[in-house]
Amino acid sequence: MTLPAVLARIDTQMPEAIVRLLEFLRIPSISTDPAYADSCQDAADWLVADLRSIGVTAEKRTTPKHPMVVGHAGQDAPPDAPHLLFYGHYDVQPVDPLALWTRDPFDPAVEQTPKGEVIRGRGTSDDKGQLMTFVEACRAWREVNGTLPCRITFFFEGEEESGSPSLVPFMKENAEELRADIALICDTGLFQSKTPAIVTMLRGMVSDEVTITGPDKDLHSGFFGGIAANPIRVLSRILTGLHDSTGRVTLPGFYDNIPDLSPEMRAQWDRLGFDHAKFLGDVGLSQPAGEEGRTPLEMIWSRPTAEVNGIWGGYTGDGFKTVLPSQTSAKISFRLVEGQDPDAIRDAFRDYVTSALPVDCTAQFIDHRGSRAGVMETSHPAFEAARRALSNEWSEEAAYVGCGGSIPIAGYFGEILDMSAMLIGFGKDDDAIHSPDEKYDMESFHKGTRSWARILDALTSTSDV
Repeated sequence: MTLPAVLARIDTQMPEAIVRLLEFLRIPSISTDPAYADSCQDAADWLVADLRSIGVTAEKRTTPKHPMVVGHAGQDAPPDAPHLLFYGHYDVQPVDPLALWTRDPFDPAVEQTPKGEVIRGRGTSDDKGQLMTFVEACRAWREVNGTLPCRITFFFEGEEESGSPSLVPFMKENAEELRADIALICDTGLFQSKTPAIVTMLRGMVSDEVTITGPDKDLHSGFFGGIAANPIRVLSRILTGLHDSTGRVTLPGFYDNIPDLSPEMRAQWDRLGFDHAKFLGDVGLSQPAGEEGRTPLEMIWSRPTAEVNGIWGGYTGDGFKTVLPSQTSAKISFRLVEGQDPDAIRDAFRDYVTSALPVDCTAQFIDHRGSRAGVMETSHPAFEAARRALSNEWSEEAAYVGCGGSIPIAGYFGEILDMSAMLIGFGKDDDAIHSPDEKYDMESFHKGTRSWARILDALTSTSDV
């Protein structure tokens, strides 16, 4: 039988797979810093060479910023086999503050910790280690069988950590080449670091910045306090009014068209046994502070939010300066769920702010980003096939879960390429992605690779995929 031989090959070739991953991790492909533009080119070249080593027809494609990597394989697969697209990103976050790392972030190594072996270095979990689990599964499959079980398109970008400015234009320009039966994304994690999961809900995002201006200059509070409009007071009142006493957002129409969680999904989430006390306790908190009447998992997965991410104005240096500031600013983000339109939410927020301004104050806005929520259709046969395959590899039964964060690429596959996406990843809660001392557990890399082999087997055995 093919699958046991592939799994055995993964096990025996794991040392070589780690060597390849460490080589990839040494490339400092920080996409947001122009100083590392050449390194992003190097990372793309490395991927092209590695894909070609397993028989993939791969090439680097130029964009206005960092290149894409596109590869195709399995053209000789049976005609009734599915066509899969696998997406990942080779760029990584900056490493600051460097002093908090216990080793050079681009000198990765396998380390022994009290919880087991980990691979330490920038990009180990987000997303180079995750990306390579799929590539290594394909390598083992080809070495055992001489070919891949189906057509596979590999699609890797180098701007995910810097807003993906080239992604949508590239997908639109190359839609026919990229379109497949289903997309696979490995950029998520295990639920509570132990349960394999398929993410079926992703929240969208609207980010806005507002500056409120009152007087035309900073004013002496002794001369003008009490008679002059204070922009900080105005902004504070506006931000406080974004929520009512039950934690609901007050913007008109904010909750229109939001579907309720299905009884089946609610029951599955309840079975996960989410320990919200530990989740909050790990960051020094104790009580959920979201909408009343909602479970903790609903609060972070299936309900929309409004949050103030930053606020500034007046004098904030050492000592004291008694001024009424001319201006004050805040950054506000909204996490969106199915049924919410980012443009409508942004308009509602701006209307709310401007309608609440006193006569002598004005507001200016800076548009940062917006994306719709992503909801995956689990009735697609690939989802249950993949869930069973994951359950066969891990000690815990795999589950469909939500994700409080935003991964716009999943929505783009639906909007631009008219295809469903499955998000399956093996990161753990303590991987410290975007932070110093990022790591990826050896278990995640090894069992993640085995998981993809099982999923490839399951998807190619399901004729309706």
